[in-house]
Parts: sequence; C-alpha cells; structure tokens
Amino acid sequence: MDTQKKREIVQQYRLSENDTGSPEVQCALFTAKIQSIIEHLHTAKKDFSSRRGLVMLVNSRRRLLQYLKRKSSIRYSELIKKLGIRK
Repeated sequence: MDTQKKREIVQQYRLSENDTGSPEVQCALFTAKIQSIIEHLHTAKKDFSSRRGLVMLVNSRRRLLQYLKRKSSIRYSELIKKLGIRK
C-alpha cells in the first residue's frame, strides 16, 4: 500500500483534522492491508509467510475492534458498517 492510498484512508476515517491514530483509522488501514494480502494469496497459494502475516493482521484488527466496542459501541457499529466487515 502506497502513501497516497494511506492518506486517502486516513482522510476518510479520521475523527478530526489531525487524527491519524484513532481506532477507526487503524482498523481501516488494517482492513486495506488485509484485502491486499488476500488478493496476493489468490495468486501465490503457497506463500505461507504472507498467510501468517494475514492471520496476525486479522488478530490485531480484532483486538482493536474489541477495544472500540468496549469504549463506544456506537462508533464500533458505525465502523463495521462502513468497512463492510462482520454481519
């Protein structure tokens, strides 16, 4: 993921003008990385190190989402709806 795409994601999910580290922004960045690794794994089926990295990213995002759900369930539900994850 290049810096331009990161900048677009941060601008889309930030809460204030200088926000780059809120849970919403971090989850959005994790989701973008996860999607790019999934696309890579469709072509490189035996790339087990990338598969391990994918599992680690999914777990990091899961922990961050649990934190957000604990702190503010409204922000959590808005974020998962916006990202299109979970049911």
